Amino acid sequence: MNLIFRPLIVSLLLLASIAASAADTLTVYTVNYPLAYFAERIGGDLVNVVFPLPPDVDPAFWEPDAKDIAGFQQVDLILLNGAAYAKWLRRASLPRRKLVNTSAAFQHDYINVNETVTHQHGPGGDHSHAGTAFTTWLDFNQAGMQAKAILLALEKHRPEHADDFRQNFALLEKDLDSLDQTLMALVAQDADKSFIASHPVYQYLARRYKIKLKSVMWEPEVVPEQNQWHELQQLLISHDAKWMIWEGEPDEQSVASLQAMGISSLVFNPGANVPEQGDFMTVMKSNISAIEKAYRQQ
Repeated sequence: MNLIFRPLIVSLLLLASIAASAADTLTVYTVNYPLAYFAERIGGDLVNVVFPLPPDVDPAFWEPDAKDIAGFQQVDLILLNGAAYAKWLRRASLPRRKLVNTSAAFQHDYINVNETVTHQHGPGGDHSHAGTAFTTWLDFNQAGMQAKAILLALEKHRPEHADDFRQNFALLEKDLDSLDQTLMALVAQDADKSFIASHPVYQYLARRYKIKLKSVMWEPEVVPEQNQWHELQQLLISHDAKWMIWEGEPDEQSVASLQAMGISSLVFNPGANVPEQGDFMTVMKSNISAIEKAYRQQ
């Protein structure tokens, strides 16, 4: 009789173990890809990280439907970027106890933006960048603080795994510090070099690394209209820049027209959404390699 029931007992114990393991796993939703990457690095197999956005939208201006919001409501933790990121949060009802503002530690250092021009890129609809600058993670020191906030949230919910979380965080923090120090040293080689940004999303990058940067309101995939070229020429009178920084690969016609004006182009991807290849670190290393070309050019 014991031999007959032994396989059943083993199966039940295995199912119980699987159920306990599933119950122990935290489900975490994030509002942008950098936070998802940080959470995955810190949480490892102990955390189920979900970034539920399609790949062709700007997460800052994404508009979720009722099903999407229901998904956020049912999870263990919701990682927010802070700095007025993800405009839909103002209208959604989410459990406050589940919310983690990852930039709370430096919220007194948010940058205010006066840009009021309304425009559109992707399927996210018309929007402007007025209010608070929100690409906080492009200051890699701030990115480390956001990762630290994630660490503390995970520790609070699964204190028995604190050692694992802290070991993983230490490796992530080292990687972010390496990005920070590399970019700091690079810009210091020529502190007077000026840039034009195709979009006003690099405020924290410019402040942290002391980059002389002015922005226009261009889209990589759209050739600027005549009035936009005129505005650029007016800007160049007081801001002698030889490089334009783009969020994505620019149209060849735009690149050629800029080159005729003596302005070269480079791509510095903010990395708000999941990259087609690689991950957050590979994207940022590629960004630094791209901007390094500008500092090698005299």
